[in-house]
Parts: sequence; C-alpha cells; structure tokens
Amino acid sequence: MITLKNRIERIEKEEIIKSLEDCKYVMAHAARRLGITERMIGYKVKKYNIVIKKGEH
Repeated sequence: MITLKNRIERIEKEEIIKSLEDCKYVMAHAARRLGITERMIGYKVKKYNIVIKKGEH
C-alpha cells in the first residue's frame, strides 16, 4: 500500500533529481531553484541515495 508520505517522498526525490540535472549537478544552484538551502539539498541527496555523477559537479 502506497501511503501519502511515500508519494510525497517520491515526488520530492524526482524534483530534486530533475533540478540537479537541469543545474548540471551543482547542488547550490539546484537548491536555490528549489527554494531550499544547500544544507537541506545535501541532506535530501543522502536521504534518497541520489548519486551525483562524477565530473558533473
């Protein structure tokens, strides 16, 4: 069963990945685009196990 929390987390992860891709994996730029701090995007990247491509940041 998919809970509301799971859906929200999936959407959040997808938006973070999209923003990182659009900002060429520069976390500071992606964070500003999302309206969150650099610290918060770092936390969420770890939380969702998002892989930052080498040579892309």
